[in-house]
Amino acid sequence: MDGVPRVPEQRRAGESAALRFSVLGPVRAWRGEDSLPTGSPQQRALLAALLLREGRTATSGELIDALWGEESPHQALAAVRTYASRLRKALDPGVLISESGGYAIRLAASDSSLDLAEAQELAADAEKAKHSGDLCSARDLLNRALSLWDGEPLASVPGPYAETQRARLEEWRLQLLESRLDMDLEQGCHAEAVSELTALTAAHPLRERLRELLMLALYRSGRQAEALAVYADTRRLLADELGVDPRPGLKELQQRILQADPGLAEPSAPAAEPAATPVRPAQLPATVTDFTGRASFVQELSEVLASASSAEGEGQVMAVSALAGIGGVGKTTLAVHVAHQARAAFPDGQLYVDLQGAGQRAAEPETVLGAFLRALGTADSSIPDSLEERSALYRSVLDGRRVLVLLDNARDAAQVRPLLPGTEGCAALVTSRVRMVDLAGAHLVDLDVMSPEEALQLFTKIVGEERVASEREAALDVVAACGFLPLAIRIAASRLAARRTWTVSVLAAKLGDERRRLDELQAGDLAVKATFELGYGQLEPAQARAFRLLGLADGPDISLAAAAAVLDLPIDDSEDLLESLVDTSLLESAAPGRYRYHDLVRLYARACAERDEQPPSERDAAMSRLLDFYLATAAGVYALDRPGDRLVEHLEATEYPGLVFEDRHQAQDWLYAEAVCTLACVRQSIGAETLARAVDLLWAACDLAESGANSKEYEDIAQAAGAAARQIGATRAEARALTTLAFVHHITGRFDPADQAATRALELALASADPLTSCWSSNILGVIALYQNRHEDGEAHLTRAIENFRTCEDRPGEASALCNLSRIHLATERTASAVALAQQGTDMYDDMGHALKGANGRYALGLALTQSGQHLQATERLQEALEVFRDSRQRLWEGMTLFRLAEVDLTARRPAQAASNAEMALTVLRGIGGEWRRGNVLTVLGRALSGIGQSGRAQVCWRESLDIFEALGSPEADAVRLLLNPLAVA
Repeated sequence: MDGVPRVPEQRRAGESAALRFSVLGPVRAWRGEDSLPTGSPQQRALLAALLLREGRTATSGELIDALWGEESPHQALAAVRTYASRLRKALDPGVLISESGGYAIRLAASDSSLDLAEAQELAADAEKAKHSGDLCSARDLLNRALSLWDGEPLASVPGPYAETQRARLEEWRLQLLESRLDMDLEQGCHAEAVSELTALTAAHPLRERLRELLMLALYRSGRQAEALAVYADTRRLLADELGVDPRPGLKELQQRILQADPGLAEPSAPAAEPAATPVRPAQLPATVTDFTGRASFVQELSEVLASASSAEGEGQVMAVSALAGIGGVGKTTLAVHVAHQARAAFPDGQLYVDLQGAGQRAAEPETVLGAFLRALGTADSSIPDSLEERSALYRSVLDGRRVLVLLDNARDAAQVRPLLPGTEGCAALVTSRVRMVDLAGAHLVDLDVMSPEEALQLFTKIVGEERVASEREAALDVVAACGFLPLAIRIAASRLAARRTWTVSVLAAKLGDERRRLDELQAGDLAVKATFELGYGQLEPAQARAFRLLGLADGPDISLAAAAAVLDLPIDDSEDLLESLVDTSLLESAAPGRYRYHDLVRLYARACAERDEQPPSERDAAMSRLLDFYLATAAGVYALDRPGDRLVEHLEATEYPGLVFEDRHQAQDWLYAEAVCTLACVRQSIGAETLARAVDLLWAACDLAESGANSKEYEDIAQAAGAAARQIGATRAEARALTTLAFVHHITGRFDPADQAATRALELALASADPLTSCWSSNILGVIALYQNRHEDGEAHLTRAIENFRTCEDRPGEASALCNLSRIHLATERTASAVALAQQGTDMYDDMGHALKGANGRYALGLALTQSGQHLQATERLQEALEVFRDSRQRLWEGMTLFRLAEVDLTARRPAQAASNAEMALTVLRGIGGEWRRGNVLTVLGRALSGIGQSGRAQVCWRESLDIFEALGSPEADAVRLLLNPLAVA
C-alpha cells in the first residue's frame, strides 16, 4: 500500500484529513494519505511510548526509562523535550500536549486513529460473535485484525519499553492467530490451514497449541500418517530441548487420531454459513399456479415416485422417471408440479438443477455434484476433485435418506448417470429433449403437445374467462397456431393479457399471417420458434437485424464491444439496439455491458438469420467481423504483455479493429473475462475460410492455456483446429495449431504428446516457410527435451531456436530461448554459463519492458543462481518473479516459483521457510501443472519437513511422490527411494 497503514479511513466530508498512527509494524504517522516525518529512532520510540499509553500522561522520567533504561545519557531530559517539540510541529495542534511534567497524545474519541486500537476493537467484536455462535463473522473480524500487522511491531524502535511491548504484541498476535486457525478448523477449512500451520510450527517449534492445530488439520485433510508424525516430532523436540513430555491435550489428540475417533472427523461446532450445513435441501422451483391438464401423466409419475418410499418398495433400486419431448412441450412444468405433490414422501429434501442440455455448454456432472454435496451439508474441503469420487461420495451421503432429485434439461444419459442417487428410498425425475432408452431401469415417459381442450384451458386461465368466452373460435385459432405447445401458448397469452386494447381476434389474425410465423411449427426441437414469432415480427428492421446476427455467435453471452463488431455499428448505436431488444424480452441483460439469449431464443434467432438475412453472405461477414474483433484485441493484449514480440506482425491481417487498453492489467482483465467467448469464437471459426485467423487467435490468447483456468478447453480447440487444418491441407495453420497444442501439453505435464505435436509442427513450419512457427516449435522442443533429460537434443533445438529468432529479429523469442538454454546448461553442470545465459535473457526482457516474460527470465535466473550457491540473489530474483506471476494471474508459474523458492530455502538451510513455500505451491498447483510437477513439490516438501524435525510427515510426502513417479515411469523415482531408504545406497 506504499506506506499507507491498513487502518480504516475515518474522515468525513467537509473535515480536514484525520491523523492516523501505526505501531503494529514500523511506527508511522499520516495525515490523510500523506506520510508525516517521525524523526530519529529515539523520537519514534517517544511517539510509540505515548501512543501505547492510550491518552494517559507519561512523566519525563517514565519516558527516559522507556527510551534508554538504566543507561540514559546526561542530556536525556533535554533530548525528550526536543523530540516532543519536533513531534508537536509535525502533528496537528492539540494532539501532543504537555501536562504535569510529562506528555500525552490525545486523539478524538470518534477516530479509530491507531491501528492497535482498531485491532483491539475488532478482536473484541470477534469474541462477541464467537460467543453468539457466528463463527463466520468472528473469523472475518479476526482476519481484519491480523491484517493490521505490517511486519514486526515497533520495528527498529530502540529501548527497553519498546522491546517489552514488542514481545507483548507478538504474543497477542499469535493468540489471535491461534483463535482464528481454531475457527478455520471449526468451519471445515482444514486443508487450507495446513500450509500456514506448517510455517508457524517451524517458526515457533515449542508452541504446542500450534502443533495440536496442525495435527487436527492434517487428520481432517486425510493425512493421518502426517498428523501422527507431527506428534512424534513434537515429543522428540520437547524431550531434547526442555526435557518434558507433551501436554495432556496433545497426548489425548494423538490417541483419538490413533483410534480414528469419529468426533475428530467433523468440526465440533456447525459452520455459521446457512448454506454450508442445510438440514434439509428444498430446491424445487415454484410450481405454476395455472398448471393445466396432464392428469394421466401426473398420476403415472406420482405412482412411480410413491413406489420409491412405500413399504412395498423397500429394498428395491431407487425410482427413475425420464420425461422426453420437444422443446416447449412442458417437461419442466410437469416435473416440478409432480415433484411438489410428492414432497411429503421425501422428508429428507429435494434437489434441483438445470443441466442446460439444450445449450452449447451443458453443465458438467462434477460441478453439479459439488453443488449437491454442499446442499447436503458437505464441507468444501471434503469434496473430492474427480467425477468418480464425487459421485461415490454423493451416493454415500444419500444412503439412508429419502431425497427426491429433479434433473432438468439433461443433454443425454451419460450426463445423468453420475447424478442418480443409487439407493432405495430416493427417486430421480429427469427431463430431456432426447428419449433416454440407454438409461438402465428408467421409467420412460414421452410427453406430447396438449390436447386442444387442455390448450384452450391454459390460454383461458392466463387471458381471463371473460375475454375468451366471447371469442371462443378465435381462441381456438390462437392455440392451434401455437401448435398446442404449452410454452408457445403461455407466451402468446401473456402478451395478450398485457395489452388490454387487443382482442383475441387481433392476436389470432397476427398468428394466422404465415409471413410472421414459421412454417416448420411442428418440426422437432424447433417447434418452439412459434412462441417467439409475435415478438420478432413487431421489431423494427434494425432491431430484427441485430436480433438475427447476434444469435449467430457461440458463447454464453456477448459483450457490447463484440456485439458492435457483429453489427458493424458504433458502440452507442449498438447499445440502443440491444437495450431495446431487452425491453422486448427477446434478449437478456446478463450484466452491465453484457447480453445473452435464452437457449431457445438463440435457436430461433439463428433460424431467422438463415431465413431472413439478405444477402446470405452478411451472416458470414458478421462472424468474420467478430473473429477480427477478438483477434485484433487479443493481439493487442499479447503485444502489451510482450513488447517487441514479432508474433503480432506474423498474424493474419484483420479488417475490423479491436479494443485498445491503457495498461497490461486492463488488457489481462479483458482477456480472462472474455476467455470463454474467445475460445468459443475460435471453435466456431475453424472452417476453411476463417481457419487461419482462428488459429492465430488461439495463439495470441495463449495466456489462457498457461493460466490453468482454461487449459482443457484450449487443448480441445487446438486439437480440433489442427484436425480441421489437416483435412483441408492448410499446412501453415496446422503447424500453428500444433504449436499451441504442444504448448498446452507441456503446461499440463504431458511431455510425450507435447514432443510429438511440436516435432510435427516444426516439420510443417519448415514446409510452409513459416519462420516464427519454426522458432517457437524449436523452443518448445528444447524445453520438452529438458524435462525428459535429453539434454543434447534440447541444446540442439534451443541453439537452432536462438539462431532463428535472431534471423527473424525477434528479441523476446531469443530471450526466451536463452533462458531455456540456461536450464540445459544447468542440468549439464555448466553453472557459470547457465547464470550468464539466464542473465542475458532477463536483461533483454528488461530492456524491452517485458514484465510477464521478464518474470520467466528471473525464474530461470533464480534456478541458475541457486545452483551456483548465490542464495540471496536467487531468492530476490524468484520473489520478483513471484510478484509478477501473481499479479498476472499465472497460477502455474506462481506455484512453480513457490516450489523453486522452497528449493533455494533448502539449499540455504532454511527448512522452515522451505516447508511453508512448498505447502503453498501444492495449494496453488492444485488441479493444474500435472502429477509430475506435484511429485516434485512433494519431494521437496518432504526434505523441508525432515529438516525441521518432522521426519514422520516427510516419509508420508515421499511415499506419495514415489507413487506418482512410479505411475509415470519417471526417473525421479530413484532419488525418492534413496530418501525413503538411505541405507539402500550400495
